[in-house]
Amino acid sequence: MNRDKEVEAFRNGELSHEEELKYEIARELGLLDKVLESGWKSLSAKETGRIGGLMTRKRKSEN
Repeated sequence: MNRDKEVEAFRNGELSHEEELKYEIARELGLLDKVLESGWKSLSAKETGRIGGLMTRKRKSEN
């Protein structure tokens, strides 16, 4: 999904559970504005790794 379509889907609440989780964590870390303006590629490796780690932790706690 390209960035514009993904942002539109986010704003309309039409994302998959996995994508919603990613955006929720980005919001918690204060990175959501940066993602919405410049896309996921604008994040550093450290920021991306932090999001991935928290997604894994939340998925494990859901099961």
